Amino acid sequence: MNSLPFDVIIAGCGPTGAMLAAELRLHDVRVLVVEKETEPAPFVRIVSLHIRSIELMAMRGLLDRILEHGRRRPTGAYFAAINRPAPEDLDSPYAYLLGIPQPVLVRLLEEHAVELGAEVRHGRAVTGVEQDDDGVTVELAGGERLRTRYLVGCDGARSAVRKLLGVGFPGEPSRTETLMGEMAVGAPPAEIAARVAEVGATEKRFWVRPVGVGLYSVVVPAAGVGDRAKPPTLDDFQQQLRAVAGTDFGVHSPRWLSRFGDATRLAERYRIGRVLLAGDAAHIHPPTGGQGLNLGVQDAVNLGWKLAAQVAGWAPAALLDSYQDERRPVAADVLDNTRAQLELMSPEPGPRAVRRLLTELMDLAEVNRHLTEKITGIGIRYDLGAGPALLGRRLPDMPVSRGRLYDLLRRGRGLLLDRTERLSVGGWSDRVDHLGDRAAAIDPPGVLLRPDGHIGWIGEDQRDLDDHLLRWFGAPASAGRPR
Repeated sequence: MNSLPFDVIIAGCGPTGAMLAAELRLHDVRVLVVEKETEPAPFVRIVSLHIRSIELMAMRGLLDRILEHGRRRPTGAYFAAINRPAPEDLDSPYAYLLGIPQPVLVRLLEEHAVELGAEVRHGRAVTGVEQDDDGVTVELAGGERLRTRYLVGCDGARSAVRKLLGVGFPGEPSRTETLMGEMAVGAPPAEIAARVAEVGATEKRFWVRPVGVGLYSVVVPAAGVGDRAKPPTLDDFQQQLRAVAGTDFGVHSPRWLSRFGDATRLAERYRIGRVLLAGDAAHIHPPTGGQGLNLGVQDAVNLGWKLAAQVAGWAPAALLDSYQDERRPVAADVLDNTRAQLELMSPEPGPRAVRRLLTELMDLAEVNRHLTEKITGIGIRYDLGAGPALLGRRLPDMPVSRGRLYDLLRRGRGLLLDRTERLSVGGWSDRVDHLGDRAAAIDPPGVLLRPDGHIGWIGEDQRDLDDHLLRWFGAPASAGRPR
């Protein structure tokens, strides 16, 4: 099997593909990333990292590097653009929103993957996929054929990999188009604020708001303006602003311009034999709440260690399939909440009435917290079977006896956080680290963290722990456990 030149080929070097490549390299998987584009996109779109994705960057030692290029903003209740402050005491030391240009984030993640040993080839589009019992043959434009043990399609909403496999992508086509960008304006701030307040009272897909010195974020319904296959122009924005607001506010000098629709689709399957899908290749939805990139990055971190285990030969039988079992329901929930948000942003009387009701409900702390945790990803709980409420949730970063918890997860290994100081990882020590810390700020006596930071076991019984080490990390490498 190792005679194949690559263990994993990843199609697409966006945030999901680059993050997945780095995750696999933490486990010495031989990775090739092929990206059809030769250059970054001609427009620079600002994307937002929510709390859970920021936590993952901290968990892999990437956050300081990313913070140098990003802009921190207070987190808030983003649900349907309802203006409510974030709940107090969100359960994370990274409770903020991080805005960063998407090409910069992609470059940083790609550099990280390459530093770890991944190979990236640009200008290589996937045109054919054939798989057999031993591996996958990937054909690239121009006729080059490569062999690999596994292929992962991270190649976006129009995924060639997904289409070549014939995987269904059911859902709803785009019904509305919206323009989004950042640019300078010529109108006085007071005039802008007054007009935006008036129009925004009924049109929730419209705003002109400051995002920096002399720079404004502009969102306006597109109503079929321009060619959907091409980036919009400043003229498109001016035309639509005049149509919606009666003025174009003197917009000029755009920093970046883009458009988006509200197509909502979910792949029927995330795994077809030796081929898997992640990111926008597996799910698409409107950018309401800024969840899309975050969803893909979190796919990558969930999949990376499981696929690496499969390559290494120690994966339990159901481990790789748990990627779809865990991540597809999360994507389905995001699709549903974006559908709900778009309905609440409709100017029609019925949705406006429901929006007023939800606005009242969001004054209740628990409602506000629930919706904020949903949007930011920190409310995710994987269904790992019966057990305590914390089972399947992520463990927030915290001080521990050896520094900070997330620093101990940088190598992509499991971690036993043991307040009893009498538990052991035994024959799994090549895959799982052990920290005995009586003062750890957790309620359970012991928790087993998977490499993605989610809790796979809670308790203090060694035999029960051994069973869960076997479930998540396969057979022990040395004798003596399980007992």
